[in-house]
Amino acid sequence: MAEVVEKKGKMWVTMGMVRSGKTYCFIEETLFLIEIGALHLSDENGICLSLKEVYEKLSDESGCYWELFEVYRHLKSLGYIVGRHGIAWSVKGLKIKTGTCSLQGGEERNELLEMEPKGTSSIIDLFDNMQINEVSPAFDVYLPNSRFRKSSPGDPSFSLYLSRGNPPSKVEIEALERKQGAIPLKFCHVENGRVSFFSFDRVELAVLP
Repeated sequence: MAEVVEKKGKMWVTMGMVRSGKTYCFIEETLFLIEIGALHLSDENGICLSLKEVYEKLSDESGCYWELFEVYRHLKSLGYIVGRHGIAWSVKGLKIKTGTCSLQGGEERNELLEMEPKGTSSIIDLFDNMQINEVSPAFDVYLPNSRFRKSSPGDPSFSLYLSRGNPPSKVEIEALERKQGAIPLKFCHVENGRVSFFSFDRVELAVLP
């Protein structure tokens, strides 16, 4: 993650997460802003990193690989408000568990953890901690909204899952839908730089005589 030391413009209303009064960017946000010329990134020694050096930081270990960044960039370019799935924009007014998270420069910060799960069964909890058929939760997506606030963002328009293999089965989709509750669920797939989105509807067919 990158700590934002100087902010200008309205883009920060919908980008970056706030912890202890400071704003931090995930790697996909950082890279997107660098690509559009809206951010300069320096390491702990004050040396400005090149775009190529930031590209090289994309990996499964960093929490964002190349396909995931392509999805993020595509949605942001269309004007959507996009945040990491299950990560609060701000912990103001939220009850969270204590823990640590590594940030730029090796610093350790508290307060960056998932909210307490509520009302979930042991079966659904199992799906929370596993990747189903190479399908994993990616982003919570909001429609453009001039009144958006990090402290009270409301429910997302939909949650997005990234498929890196075959489309999920009917059983897997139903399990994910139970986990999501009332929030709509969409899937995306990236192939050769092309981002595709898909969702599933229930259709009742009439019984023919």
